[in-house]
Amino acid sequence: MGPLEGLRVVELAAIGPAPFACMMFADLGAEVVRVERADGVRSFGAWHRELDRGRTEVALDLKDPAGRAELLALVERSDVLVEGFRPGVAERLGIGPGECLARNPGLVYARMTGWGQEGPLALTPGHDINYLALTGALHAIGAAGGPPVPPVNLLGDFGGGGMLLVAGVLAALWERQRSGLGQVVDAAIVDGAGAMLGMLTAMSSAGEWRPERGANLLDGGAPFYTCYACSDGRHMAVGALEDRFYAALLAGLELDPAALPDRSCPAHWPALRQLFADRFARRDRDFWTAAFEGTEACVTPVLSVDEAASHPHHLARGSGPAKPAPRFSRTQPGVH
Repeated sequence: MGPLEGLRVVELAAIGPAPFACMMFADLGAEVVRVERADGVRSFGAWHRELDRGRTEVALDLKDPAGRAELLALVERSDVLVEGFRPGVAERLGIGPGECLARNPGLVYARMTGWGQEGPLALTPGHDINYLALTGALHAIGAAGGPPVPPVNLLGDFGGGGMLLVAGVLAALWERQRSGLGQVVDAAIVDGAGAMLGMLTAMSSAGEWRPERGANLLDGGAPFYTCYACSDGRHMAVGALEDRFYAALLAGLELDPAALPDRSCPAHWPALRQLFADRFARRDRDFWTAAFEGTEACVTPVLSVDEAASHPHHLARGSGPAKPAPRFSRTQPGVH
């Protein structure tokens, strides 16, 4: 089931990005064996178990020679091992890349950390917010005049972390088809988040991105790419970047384009923002949702997590956090 059917993955239990990546492997059809602590201790609450779906679980004491031997036996008949320890821990346990690749030269040994395997901060504790803080990503997120706002843990843990690990493993498996050899994949959240900043960095170098939060095209500074409060306290998201989408936005708000200042000049943005805010504040979110439905304005309601689960588009596609992505025409994955 799924395009990765036949792939065997050993996962050493961790939190956040590593189990997210292994959830992706399992969703896409891989056989994933999750190695849990022998003492039964688990981090966080039951809600974190959502990331553990689709696995076979075994409990091993990796500090015991018998537990290490059993793990290495799993490694011998697997394609991938994923670990999320701090640098050096796997080596001290006797299950580092040297030992594992000696037992299985074709193994892809994937390592998930925040700071990477080396560097001055490699052994320093951290979380999503810390990694984003040192890449520049966190500085760019937040309202004008306010502090930086952590984007939940989506950008670091799951985007820059877990997804980077998945991409690295699949690339290493592709290369293995030519060389017959495995290798170590060093996936670090700071690397992944930094890579995703490429366009913003280019904009900054070109003078198209100001260092102030809430003052730029894509950070809520532009009045045609931001969120507005409605009369019921809920919000609408506006993404009318292109000219024809902007024209549809003005039509939906019943505003005359000829009476408005040029939106291409940031000096006019405060006046436009106030005008749009006043219009949206006149009616509730349901009114504006209906008003813009079927238009090209790129205006959508801001839904809560619970509301999103029942949105007609998601229901029609069968989408949601418990559904694998992406989709495939022949080897459709599924939660198992």
